[in-house]
Amino acid sequence: MKLKVGVVGGGSWGTTVASLASRHSATMLWARNPDTVKEINEHHTNSKYLGESKLYSSLVSSESIEEVVSQADVVIMGVPAQSFRKVLLTAKPHIRPWVPIISLSKGLERGTKMRMTQIIEAIMPGHPAGALTGPNLAKEIMAGQAAASVLAMVDDTIANELQKVIATGLFRIYTNTDVVGCELGGALKNVIALAAGMGDGTGAGQNTRAAIITRGLAELTRLGVAMGGRPLTFSGLAGMGDLVVTCSSPLSRNRTVGFELGKGRQIDEIVNEMSMVAEGVETCSVVRELAHEYNVYMPITEEVYKVLHKGNTAFDAFLGLMKHESRSEDDPA
Repeated sequence: MKLKVGVVGGGSWGTTVASLASRHSATMLWARNPDTVKEINEHHTNSKYLGESKLYSSLVSSESIEEVVSQADVVIMGVPAQSFRKVLLTAKPHIRPWVPIISLSKGLERGTKMRMTQIIEAIMPGHPAGALTGPNLAKEIMAGQAAASVLAMVDDTIANELQKVIATGLFRIYTNTDVVGCELGGALKNVIALAAGMGDGTGAGQNTRAAIITRGLAELTRLGVAMGGRPLTFSGLAGMGDLVVTCSSPLSRNRTVGFELGKGRQIDEIVNEMSMVAEGVETCSVVRELAHEYNVYMPITEEVYKVLHKGNTAFDAFLGLMKHESRSEDDPA
């Protein structure tokens, strides 16, 4: 029996996943903007986020969140982390019991410091919760370029069934029971990508970017393991894979924000010009709080925080990093 899929969120990644799912299953996408709904239904495009890329013709969109989720056998949440709770509460009365809920968001909720699957479990107890994460640039996938992702769920049996819903010949999905590690990898790498973008914006060069990526991987692994993730997860698609692409690609929103900061622009000005959310901007302060709470050494995160919230420049950040003591690579701190 083919599953019915309801995707909540009409941004770039939500729309892309909905298009992928519609190849195998009856899929309906909720979008807030009526113009987006009309464009998807009539022209099979979402030009605001994906340019002229053609969506799969069977994908249907609706302004009614009730219509999208009420008959769904799996609900996929493609909304930003800071809106996740509010949108899920809106959808909650219409989601049937025991339906799996999958998050596409790569962030942590301000205030509660919760991962998205923790929010799902708190609001929708009894519903299997999971996260789809990895090095996935929506425009490249819509262009037909090969990519791989990770579906993280505690119940591997359910994950294996849902894996078939989204995977295509060129979009490969692996499963992982380390939900904590996979979600943290996706959230924490956005902060490191801001630093990498700052380096590129200041013209620091490839050596600097490589140093930020590798030392950033050490940071996010330290915190991820301290919070219960498995070390191997951070060497995989949800960790190193996502980190590399987010720090390197001009399509990466977080790297783009960092790049503009490196050029000397102010964060409010940059964010106000963007049509998409750069999760690292909102997540950075949460990551810093967690680093202090778990007593984990995260100098890159600390310097990015000062740029975003204390008025420091990208040059200040790199000067600050240079003042930190060089340690052994084997030092777990």
